Amino acid sequence: MPETTRALVLGSGGITGIAWELGILAGLAEAGVRLTEADLVVGTSAGAVVGAELALGRPVEELYARQFEPADTDRPLRTTPGMMVRYAGAMLPVRNATAGRVRLGRLALEARDLPMAWPPRDSGSPSPAWPAGRRLVVAAVDAGSGRLRTFDAASGVDLTDAVSASHAVPLIWPPVAIDGRHYLDGGMRSPANADLAADADRVVVLAPLTRAWRLADRPQRQVAALPSGVARLLVTPDRAARRATGWNTLNAGKRPAAALAGRAQAAAVADAVRAVWS
Repeated sequence: MPETTRALVLGSGGITGIAWELGILAGLAEAGVRLTEADLVVGTSAGAVVGAELALGRPVEELYARQFEPADTDRPLRTTPGMMVRYAGAMLPVRNATAGRVRLGRLALEARDLPMAWPPRDSGSPSPAWPAGRRLVVAAVDAGSGRLRTFDAASGVDLTDAVSASHAVPLIWPPVAIDGRHYLDGGMRSPANADLAADADRVVVLAPLTRAWRLADRPQRQVAALPSGVARLLVTPDRAARRATGWNTLNAGKRPAAALAGRAQAAAVADAVRAVWS
């Protein structure tokens, strides 16, 4: 029989989404459920950051502990009501979501010129090579065409560029130039892009955010649409986690609370995750 493949899908969710995902992963590992052993890791935006760190072999407990360290930036980031109006203004006048993403891509080119956030800017280390031994897929959106672009070890793209492109939040970070094209946050297509794991036998999706411009692009719909033979589970923040993180997903001051909430939630979902993963 062919070997069973397991996929871990890590969705978008900003700075607090990174912390929540790491809390879930650390809590599950403590319960004996090691999602870090996935054969395939699909990362979008915040999930691309977490996925890259895990695929490179960084211990989840170490990554979790970092969420309690002082933030590495003194410039608070946030999505403002004005930004949301501009997002809506780009997407709502068009029926086609791809065309809306093109409009959003034009707005994204106006973003402030802030440094990329991965790898940590104070690391001073060169860009790491793509991980060997497991497949990492990073999702981004082409700012010019509005279409999904995936990067992996075979794409010939620098890993840092791919991850930075995947979480280049429009109007916060500028799109990332790769091979003459500009790319922005993969969450603009779907918060999780869970359909990229359709070839796996077992799929666990951690999605800090669930809203999308198209219903079909929401994690709930994508997970439900996976092939019938696929064992699957979607985990989203519970009420306590949503209350702990608040509405501003870019608030670095909420990282400890988000991480703790994720770890606490892991105990409640461990049996369900184990049933799919084992």
